Amino acid sequence: MTKVPDLFIRAEHAELIKKLNAWDIAYHQNDAPIVDDATYDAAKARALEIESEYPDLAKNGASTHVGAAVATKFKSYPHTVPMLSISDVFNESEVADWFNKLPDTDLFIELKVDGLSYAARYEQGKLVRALTRGSGVMGEDITENIKTISDIPQQLRGDYPDVVEVRGEVYMLRSDFMALNAAAEQTGGKVFANPRNAAAGSLRQLDSRITASRKLSAFAYTWGDVSEKKWKTQSEYFDVVESWGFKTTRPWARHVKSVPEIQDVYNDTILKRPDIPFDIDGLVIKVNDVAIQERMGARANSPRWEIAYKFPAARGVTTLRDITIQVGRTGVLTPVAEMEPINIGGVVVSRATLHNADEIKRLGIKIGDKIIIQRAGDVIPQVIGVAEVSPNAHEYIFPTKCPVCGGDVVRESGMVAYRCVNTLGCPAQRIGELEHFVSRHAFDIDGLGEKQLETFVTKGWIQNPADIFTLVRNHGQEIKKLDGFGDKSLTNLDNAINNARNVELAKFLYAIGIPDIGRVTAKLLAKKFQKLDVLQNARIDELMAIDGIGETMAQEIYSFFRNERNNDVLTQLLRHINIIAPETDNTHTELSDKKIVLTGTLTKYTRDEARDILERMGARVQSSVSPKTDIVLAGADAGSKLSRAQELGITIWSEQDFENAIHTQE
Repeated sequence: MTKVPDLFIRAEHAELIKKLNAWDIAYHQNDAPIVDDATYDAAKARALEIESEYPDLAKNGASTHVGAAVATKFKSYPHTVPMLSISDVFNESEVADWFNKLPDTDLFIELKVDGLSYAARYEQGKLVRALTRGSGVMGEDITENIKTISDIPQQLRGDYPDVVEVRGEVYMLRSDFMALNAAAEQTGGKVFANPRNAAAGSLRQLDSRITASRKLSAFAYTWGDVSEKKWKTQSEYFDVVESWGFKTTRPWARHVKSVPEIQDVYNDTILKRPDIPFDIDGLVIKVNDVAIQERMGARANSPRWEIAYKFPAARGVTTLRDITIQVGRTGVLTPVAEMEPINIGGVVVSRATLHNADEIKRLGIKIGDKIIIQRAGDVIPQVIGVAEVSPNAHEYIFPTKCPVCGGDVVRESGMVAYRCVNTLGCPAQRIGELEHFVSRHAFDIDGLGEKQLETFVTKGWIQNPADIFTLVRNHGQEIKKLDGFGDKSLTNLDNAINNARNVELAKFLYAIGIPDIGRVTAKLLAKKFQKLDVLQNARIDELMAIDGIGETMAQEIYSFFRNERNNDVLTQLLRHINIIAPETDNTHTELSDKKIVLTGTLTKYTRDEARDILERMGARVQSSVSPKTDIVLAGADAGSKLSRAQELGITIWSEQDFENAIHTQE
């Protein structure tokens, strides 16, 4: 296998640190995470891996990261004792590696609450200042906001030190979060993605009255600066801090002395996670004895005596409330799981596709069961199985009539999907078809989203794509009276429609919805046939002569242009638009007919921009690496495709190689 040059590794590390910094700011300062925990943890783990091989990169690397710099809108103060982060582990093997370095001692396990850390300083029992974690060295002053949270006392009770800094987590109960969002939807206020964002956004308000209007909760879990410790263990600290008036996660805390016991608590907590009334993302495992904690000390940014055993960030357990049906633009009926809302990897999930009737049977799920959910690729919610069978669960019966139009539903021979046969009369198919038509890679018409199209179709103003181009002329005055529309928005819509009247042949072919024809195939057809009428009259053997088009796809294209309804729509459409033939380019470049795969993230180009440049230079951009691939263009975070290319000995380009090729062509 070809060794990746040091230059690539260092460039990858720089890109990872750049991303981590941006993600830290989004999470800690803006209370609006832009990636979930799994993505962040994977990037940080990779950066640390590189730093272990290249120690000189560690100075300002992932190993020194704790939170983010304080936001400028708050006053900032230094932490008397730095607020360190906790090292993460993700599996039993990593837990064992940590455990084997410990002396023989009792361990204390707490829940890792998904909220915003705080440090509340008390002098003579009175709250004098509260800070966020901030950078770990400097924190933001949130004293007035902390005072609005009833779980954090302003005056300590009982026997307390002269000076003590209580540290903990501000969070929002799941029920309070749902109520907050429900109220926001009614009033047009801000809707939060998850309880952590809601808690952080509420706590970090310049106006404490806003914080007070939202129901926040808090736990205490450790201490910072203290004039006298009156506890010898972590569990005793819980007793003490509770006597002062704080709440802790004591009801879920456990004592253990071995890795198998830790794993038992971990597995049990995952199963019970949906029943815990607030969001957690793991367990915190601590040496219970404070004297041993102090002897073990800390690394640059994390204590040696505790770890965070993270749950799979993209998985959870919830209740299946119902199964509903969505009808797509091709008439396919897709079952959708309607679930008790659950936070999966930083996003509240309440729906997930079940794909088809066979998938429901394969999973063995019934309405009422507790099911396991994950976010595939940390994006798409996915049901992966049954966690717990409910005695009251009942089986789902797939419909024989379309839930949108009442048309018959059939399952074609050899197919897994059920389809509504009412192609022309089903509104769901019509709206889906139109959404595709106006999408960014098709006619790209701003102002015609799903909501607007549903309205226009329901009112009978748009029956097929051709009607879009007469919409404003025929119904402009009526549109202005609709909610969300006025003179300016109508003018913007009219301009967007008129700008779309001149369209490239490839975009046109993609837009009209030929089955199985994506953007790449549309470009191949445009390049080969140059004109729509030539393509319309093409034989199946002519279509199959194009590299990348097989018999099934050729038959779909051939049949599409011989369908009477399709030809009627095309005839109407061509009265309103002008199709631009692709430019004929007889020049030969070093990339002509080269098969290229893009992977990773480029710094100067989006994926679409790079693809367009390569195709203009005559290259054929593919989605996967194969022995026939000529070049792999690898940006930052290149993964399995880069590894596969190295195994096959395929030429690997950096972004600089790509730019050199562009300049050579120029």
